[in-house]
Amino acid sequence: MMRLHTASLPLLGLALLAAPAAAQDHSAHQAQAAPAPTPAPTPTPAPADPHAGHAMPMADPPPGHPEAMEGMDHSTMDHSAAASPSPGPEMETPPPPEAGIGPPRAADAIWGADAMRASRGDLRHHGDFPLFWFQADRAEFQAREGADGYLWDVQGYYGGPTSRFWFKSEGEGSFGERIEDAEIQALFSRAIGPFFDLQAGVRQDLAGPETTHAVLGIQGLAPYMFEVDAAVFLSHRGDLTARFEAELDQRITQRLILQPRAEFNLAAQDVPQLGIGAGLDTVEVGIRLRYEIIREFAPYIGIEQSWRVANSADYARAAGEDPSVTNFVAGIRFWF
Repeated sequence: MMRLHTASLPLLGLALLAAPAAAQDHSAHQAQAAPAPTPAPTPTPAPADPHAGHAMPMADPPPGHPEAMEGMDHSTMDHSAAASPSPGPEMETPPPPEAGIGPPRAADAIWGADAMRASRGDLRHHGDFPLFWFQADRAEFQAREGADGYLWDVQGYYGGPTSRFWFKSEGEGSFGERIEDAEIQALFSRAIGPFFDLQAGVRQDLAGPETTHAVLGIQGLAPYMFEVDAAVFLSHRGDLTARFEAELDQRITQRLILQPRAEFNLAAQDVPQLGIGAGLDTVEVGIRLRYEIIREFAPYIGIEQSWRVANSADYARAAGEDPSVTNFVAGIRFWF
């Protein structure tokens, strides 16, 4: 065992203190040393691919992919189909000739007529069944120079969607005097299109000389929502006259409606008994503003100007009447 002499201990202590001092880095007095970077974790090796080295079949490429087009025979393809429009109603297959040859009420044979009667009644609004409709298009008071007057213009029908019986009546007069004009018409109406009916019947004048007319006319909804009523009248005396009426509803709001209206009366010859001159007889142009309290009831106000023209104006002056009249009107329009 090695022994150290006590005299050498001080020398050994000085050597131990001097050794660490010499090994210190004095650059720490100038700046703080940067922390040592954390070593990155060692990546875990991926598991071996069991299919490595094998040729795997490729999945079917999507349509239009270049690989999907390889090997195709393009000589038999119809390349014009790509530029043709998509199939529409005109390209649909027509129904077979057997369609529609069955009984009209085939369900009765299975369920019985009594069981189907209630269901058929629920679907009546889809079928051909009669309806009654009545409208007072104009029922009004007319304020004008001289004696104030009144006017009515009503019509209605009873029947189905394609065949109907129509009745019409209109007239006017001045308060305190006898009725100036009044007529009633009875017409048979037949649909000739989705928006027009052809009408034929008889008209009877109730004021002035008693006159009966044969009537042929057309009534319906013209493009741009014009309501049109045109008719030709042949009297029992052989007088030929015509009338054309048109009106248009312009909605300002859902209840406030402005309605311009025009009427023209024409004659093929002079009719002195009725005060009618050949050519253009009378012209009426007016505008009415109505408010629909409910859809079936609407009061209105408006103004209307009427003129007797050419020979008709001469007949009016000879009778002491003004051929040009301005009316301020107020009335009601209703239907049910």
